[in-house]
Amino acid sequence: MFFHIVLERNMQLHPRYFGRNLRDNLVSKLMKDVEGTCSGRHGFVVAVTGIENIGKGLIRDGTGFVTFPVKYQCVVFRPFKGEILEAVVTMVNKMGFFAEAGPVQIFVSNHLIPDDMEFQSGDMPNYTTSDGSVKIQKDSEVRLKIIGTRVDATEIFCIGTIKDDFLGVINDPATA
Repeated sequence: MFFHIVLERNMQLHPRYFGRNLRDNLVSKLMKDVEGTCSGRHGFVVAVTGIENIGKGLIRDGTGFVTFPVKYQCVVFRPFKGEILEAVVTMVNKMGFFAEAGPVQIFVSNHLIPDDMEFQSGDMPNYTTSDGSVKIQKDSEVRLKIIGTRVDATEIFCIGTIKDDFLGVINDPATA
């Protein structure tokens, strides 16, 4: 799920960036440092959408760096238990498959894959139905449901299932 939230961060800036473009330098450094990162509490920062406030800078003794408190708006992505996502399969093995939905990696165990699908090993490992009509392999697009999340300080891991109504393969690269 995507959220638009306000976050704060203390930004350190080298004296060479002071001058007429101080604000622009601070904003570009903020975007470079923050976009694409993950905090366990808020999720993955997708984009900085605006700056609410830049406080007064404090000079760091001995270094000349200045620390500015910056309050900014951003879009974050945080998956929740029970959420339905569309993802691209990145790896298939006999234990299940891994898929990615944006920055989140999701593991779907073979126990959470419908019973009529069996693992087929070979040069392109996959899960195939007994009649061969549906195949899950690398680069397949699947719709899955998140049944569990584990949050670390800098990463979010998810467990998913396709063993439910309206879940499974949406687009198979082999048939395209």
